[in-house]
Amino acid sequence: MQKKAAELERMAEVLVTGEQLRLRLHEARMIKDRRHHLRTYPNCFLGKEIIDWLIEHKEATDRDTAIKIMQKLLDHSIIHHVCDEHKEFKDMKLFFRFRKDDGTFALDSEAKVFMRGQRIYEKLMNTENNLLQTRAEEGVMYERTLVASEFIDWLLQEGEMPYRDESEQLGRRLLEHGIIQHVSNKHHFVDGGLLYQFRMNFRRRRRLIELLNERCRSIPENHDSPFCLRKQGSEGGNTSFLSVSPTKEIKVVSAVRRSSMSSSCGSSGYYSSSPTLSSSPPVLCNPKSVLKRQVSPEELQTPGGPYIKKTFTIVGDAVGWGFVVRGSKPCHIQAVDPGGPAAAAGMN
Repeated sequence: MQKKAAELERMAEVLVTGEQLRLRLHEARMIKDRRHHLRTYPNCFLGKEIIDWLIEHKEATDRDTAIKIMQKLLDHSIIHHVCDEHKEFKDMKLFFRFRKDDGTFALDSEAKVFMRGQRIYEKLMNTENNLLQTRAEEGVMYERTLVASEFIDWLLQEGEMPYRDESEQLGRRLLEHGIIQHVSNKHHFVDGGLLYQFRMNFRRRRRLIELLNERCRSIPENHDSPFCLRKQGSEGGNTSFLSVSPTKEIKVVSAVRRSSMSSSCGSSGYYSSSPTLSSSPPVLCNPKSVLKRQVSPEELQTPGGPYIKKTFTIVGDAVGWGFVVRGSKPCHIQAVDPGGPAAAAGMN
């Protein structure tokens, strides 16, 4: 059973990573209609060009690694040669295409659960509702929780499911596939007043190199997220991220949505928003924190001080910006995702 769960989690990571890459390539206009021998092939990309792009965007260190990454997507039928004449990805001027772009992406029952979970996740995040709130269960406060019965009401209202019993079955499948979980992991999904959280963060920027790591992670986000959502003590009432530094000191960090903007910044670090919703101990493998203590507005504005004001124009990708802002009047940059748009624009 545990092995099956690990396989499902691995498949989910490949599906989500592949979809994020597809959106990024569309945004970069790497995917477009191309002609060869008087025939037009819609929505395709060149094998050689994508290898160049992966190296340029630091998704791969060399061409061999980039080929292995794309081969992984081909093996999982996320991409294919436009004429299905090549079963191996080649660093050549060959046309490849995402199956989702030509309607040939065959979803099995397991993949459909993840695609449905991703759609529900995005719909919840993009619409104004009061479903996700900080709530208490058994005297412990948990962030971004769903009440099972309210979640089912929402599924019916949004037309996601036609009947209440089918909605409950969907909730059970989402839990069995590791997409949601009971806040203390004690119960399966049931239509009632129990609290559940999303265990998988579909918006986390997946590094493509992760596709080559065959060992599934027992707890999502552990390897690369210094900002993990944790359960709060009963005295905590706000909805904020908890940042765990290498010194085990806990700080409260505001959550910032990633998008396109111009920003003035003063310092940098590492960012990856990830709702790890288990009650496991905090991860202590964070990169070195840029800010060792709270910084006052006066310190930021002191002439000749250690903090530099610069202006960057950041064009967000399909995931967002890639940095965390703290403070006010003036605000400053707390952390930067080294693989995100902010870092690419020179914020480091």
